[in-house]
Amino acid sequence: MLEVQNIVKTYGDVNAVNGISFKVEPGKIYGLLGKNGAGKSTTMNIMTGYIGATSGTVTIDGHDIFKEAGKAKKHIGYLPEIPPLYTDMTVYEYLEFCAQLKEVPKKERDSVIYDVMTQVQIDDIENRLIKNLSKGYKQRVGLAQALIGYPDIIILDEPTVGLDPSQMVEIRELIKELGKSHTVILSSHILSEIQAVCDYVFIIDNGRLIASDYVENLASNLNSTTELILSVKGDENSIRDILENIDAISEFNISNGENGSLCLVLKMNSNSDIRENLSMDLAKAGIVILEMKENKQSLEDVFIELTEKEEN
Repeated sequence: MLEVQNIVKTYGDVNAVNGISFKVEPGKIYGLLGKNGAGKSTTMNIMTGYIGATSGTVTIDGHDIFKEAGKAKKHIGYLPEIPPLYTDMTVYEYLEFCAQLKEVPKKERDSVIYDVMTQVQIDDIENRLIKNLSKGYKQRVGLAQALIGYPDIIILDEPTVGLDPSQMVEIRELIKELGKSHTVILSSHILSEIQAVCDYVFIIDNGRLIASDYVENLASNLNSTTELILSVKGDENSIRDILENIDAISEFNISNGENGSLCLVLKMNSNSDIRENLSMDLAKAGIVILEMKENKQSLEDVFIELTEKEEN
């Protein structure tokens, strides 16, 4: 549906985007994750035809965004980081203006506007001036304009920036709902947002795409380690003998815990699951397991590891 091929954007000697390529298929919520200044917004601006690329192509439903802008843009709705609102208009007036710009047939405009307002839950404020709305409601109005014309793809640049925690939760839930009927691409530097909302993530750093996968697969594909943390009671020497004979354990540490217990921290390959066999071995040796938990890499751990590799 949407394909980005080797896009480059330079400003003088600076490569803001440096050879990024990826494909977006229908039915998923995609996240562009990166630190501030990584190139996310520039990439989105190129994808939507807002700015040109120094080189490379963007095709949407087979239409080149630079050569067939009108046909390509019919398939996308875009919410920039700063919503393009005319604050002296009422909500309805603004959405009607957007519908005209998007060439929604006159006889359909009213029903389209009310349908979109209902989707983003602003139908009760249609007659209020935009300048009098809260930041959260302004963001919803911005989302509404992106939905006018029922585009296949919704592109959202930092959609929760500046919102309070409750507004952030509301917008995230709204994005999930939109993902049921649209392909959604959103950018963020907030790891928890990507993890909470997105199915698939592209990680961008210094203008380059450094990783892409389903959120749950990123850690395992790095060949990283998983930690297993146990609280046990028993003979320390017996425990050491057991741990030293398990090949999957690359490293372990034993320290004193509470009430005479021992705390074990085991590191192993992320694809190894030794919990069942370890439990049996410890039980045979008379070691009592008080607690066992697995500590897998979070998206934050993956992000830090990848970006540090790029810098080194």
